Amino acid sequence: MPSNQSPLGALPARFRRERVLIVGCGDVGLRVAARLKPRVRRYALTSSPERVPQLRSAGITPLLGNLDRPETLARLAGIATRVVHLAPPPSDAGQQWWRDRRTAVLTQALRRRSRPRSLVYGSTSGVYGDCRGAWVAETRPVAPQTPRAQRRVDAERMLRFFGRGGTRVTILRIPGIYAPDRPGGTPRERLLRGTPVLAAEDDVYTNHIHADDLARACLLALWRGSAQRVLHVSDDSSLRMGEYMDLAADLYGLPRPPRVRRSEAERTLPISLLSFMGESRRLVNTRLKRELRLRLQYPTPTVGLLSKK
Repeated sequence: MPSNQSPLGALPARFRRERVLIVGCGDVGLRVAARLKPRVRRYALTSSPERVPQLRSAGITPLLGNLDRPETLARLAGIATRVVHLAPPPSDAGQQWWRDRRTAVLTQALRRRSRPRSLVYGSTSGVYGDCRGAWVAETRPVAPQTPRAQRRVDAERMLRFFGRGGTRVTILRIPGIYAPDRPGGTPRERLLRGTPVLAAEDDVYTNHIHADDLARACLLALWRGSAQRVLHVSDDSSLRMGEYMDLAADLYGLPRPPRVRRSEAERTLPISLLSFMGESRRLVNTRLKRELRLRLQYPTPTVGLLSKK
């Protein structure tokens, strides 16, 4: 029935426009919002009143709410036609350490009224665990080896179930994110600190994606992704972590980082850094290119990675 013959009359213009909600609107979320077409209304969930001016200046309507407090999410019901979910799982899940309660309460809020047409979730390549340097396709079974990766697997499971209700869900499995204009987005500070890397015989393969390419992939998946599909979002590169850091040092004109054996690294390096050194894999992203027809802007981490500033 045409809208002007509907018992409710024609819908107001604000409800005919696409409305995109970004959950977890940090650096990548802001890049996603900046690439949306002008006619698309932008919303972002934030738990920090201090961020409201920043979001408004970026043309985003802030919605105050907290994924750790379900009672604050009532405004999310029916507000968006499409959702980009980039919020990380809680760092401490308590007794149910494998659960992502934030994704659970988000899907509950989105179910209360009309569901979004599509949802893109930013997961992690860490769900595969250590693959011993093997090439990894999206069809490989997950084998998370850390509580945080297990919570990502839980979020993926919940979102796939949510998608059965009519929302087209696309899961992006993301490796390390880099960009010169991103906080901590280059290895320069780590090189200046002289943080060691693993010796060649212990080194691991690492994968990366430029933050701008990730934002573009989110938008392409939001409009063109296939239903209930997992995609890798990664540069076309195959570098070990030590090779990556040596390359960065050469481009910066800094000393190459020292090499240490794994046994020494386990004694001297923080656990957060060791977690990246304990898993080795090489992501295959042919499905991303085939389904979204996306040509990555930066085919290797050497382009656009480094800044002389």
